[in-house]
Amino acid sequence: MRAVGIILAGGNSHKMRELTHRRAIAAMPVAGSYRAIDFALSNMSNSHIQKVAVLTQYNARSLNEHLNSSKWWDFGRKQGGLYVFTPTITADNGYWYRGTADAIYQNLEFLRKCHEPYVIISSGDAVYKMDYNKALEYHIRKKSDVTVVCKRLDVDEDASRFGTLKMNEDMRIEEFEEKPMLATSNMISAGIYVIRRRLLIDLIEHCAEEERHDFVTDILIRYKNLKRMYAYEIKDYWNNISTVEAYYRTNMDFLKPEVRKYFFREYPEVYSKVSDLPPAKYNPGAIVKNSLVGSGSIINGTVENSVLFKKTFVGNNCVIKNSVILNDVYLGDNTYIENCIVESRDTIRANTRHVGTNGVKVVVEKNERYAL
Repeated sequence: MRAVGIILAGGNSHKMRELTHRRAIAAMPVAGSYRAIDFALSNMSNSHIQKVAVLTQYNARSLNEHLNSSKWWDFGRKQGGLYVFTPTITADNGYWYRGTADAIYQNLEFLRKCHEPYVIISSGDAVYKMDYNKALEYHIRKKSDVTVVCKRLDVDEDASRFGTLKMNEDMRIEEFEEKPMLATSNMISAGIYVIRRRLLIDLIEHCAEEERHDFVTDILIRYKNLKRMYAYEIKDYWNNISTVEAYYRTNMDFLKPEVRKYFFREYPEVYSKVSDLPPAKYNPGAIVKNSLVGSGSIINGTVENSVLFKKTFVGNNCVIKNSVILNDVYLGDNTYIENCIVESRDTIRANTRHVGTNGVKVVVEKNERYAL
């Protein structure tokens, strides 16, 4: 592959509410056994990109722990590999990353030492499968300076939380608006970009000289009329998890057979760090319908249309409907959970009830184990 990869995984979204108080968005559990960043990393590996840098910052402990061995994504190699960069205090710089462009600028030496002519930049908070080679071939064929991978949303979906694009017949970008108050286009940026390495270095250096720090606002939008920017549309499944509702909906999508088949059965595969846990156990009387149950879980009650992550314990006479239960949650007897996301390592006392009546409810309890 003639490109080096950069995954931007240092951001925080207040729209995730309590879910990002403990972890970065890129470390959010997805589909029972994955983390959000696994999808971008797997795409890099499956596209034969041999050198990938992950830029982390906010609540990065669990994310860095997840990335502490690169072998899971086939990056354990002598040439290239996986590089994890966190903000570093130096004699010349005492700042955290002040934006996506500043994050790249503070690690610009990594790009200078690379020999690959192109760079694939991706966010760590999207769930999708993609062959970056096709986007790179498109980029070269169009003689583009910057190629923005885009996705067309359904008419009823809210495009205002993304960057919206408008292109001409040749797919050249004519308008680019970041998170508009009122979206006039349903074509959005997927947060994936293809750019020549030397051009990226020049743009990032110029951006830093002017004390500008955001890649989208201060580079893409600012230079859209000065550089040749094209859009590359992806037609397959893509979803961003940067809000509670989007995160919940993405996990619920994995209960659809066609989505499970696309991610779990069709080539290429999605890789993740493997935990040494026993298979899920279903005790007598347990009823499970249309649900994903992670390894190490023990089920005694009823689970319907839900995603349960690793090491979940469901007590006697529990009922879980249309919910996402994160890792290592203990649900006491006679608990009722519906339309909720239950935070990791929580203990839900026996005989309690949590129902999301106006949207999705995030349940956070103290990390204590109560007697039944």
